[in-house]
Amino acid sequence: MNPIQVQPPTENYANPKTCFFHVLFKAAALAFYILSTLFISSFVIIFVVTVLLAALDFWVVKNVSGRILVGLRWWNEIDDMGESVWKFESLDQESLARMNKKDSWLFWWALYPTAAAWIVLGIFSLIRFQADYLLVVAVCLSLSIANIVGFTKCKKDAKKQLQQFATQTFASQVSSTLQSAFSVV
Repeated sequence: MNPIQVQPPTENYANPKTCFFHVLFKAAALAFYILSTLFISSFVIIFVVTVLLAALDFWVVKNVSGRILVGLRWWNEIDDMGESVWKFESLDQESLARMNKKDSWLFWWALYPTAAAWIVLGIFSLIRFQADYLLVVAVCLSLSIANIVGFTKCKKDAKKQLQQFATQTFASQVSSTLQSAFSVV
């Protein structure tokens, strides 16, 4: 007798188009850089196209996929004193809890290997003594790291806000319970 095995339904991506574009520009920048060095002799074309693709990736991640896939957004401002100030936005905790786990996993998973790939390509440029190609890698790596730092800080800020909210809620609940207990007496 063959027992019927029931498997739980697998969760699909809630935002497949956003996931596609989240990965597309990363892959396009890396693929163009790697393949163009084999087929294109003009450094200027390689530099411009690779940096343009990396800039598109930076913009899509920072302004679109970060909001949609993980509910986070960051930016940096210069205040009146000339100091750099990080600003963070996140969905409320209830909405963050409802975020699609696959979307979130893809978002974070795609950020880190991309930076690692640029580091490896930078090492290859150093080994081959190609300072001009190292410049391309440095620009692309800095854009990639800016998103990693921004979203990591944003995620930490969202967790801190959740802890502060929980502490305030608990404190106000205890306070109101004590007030009602002593008002009866």
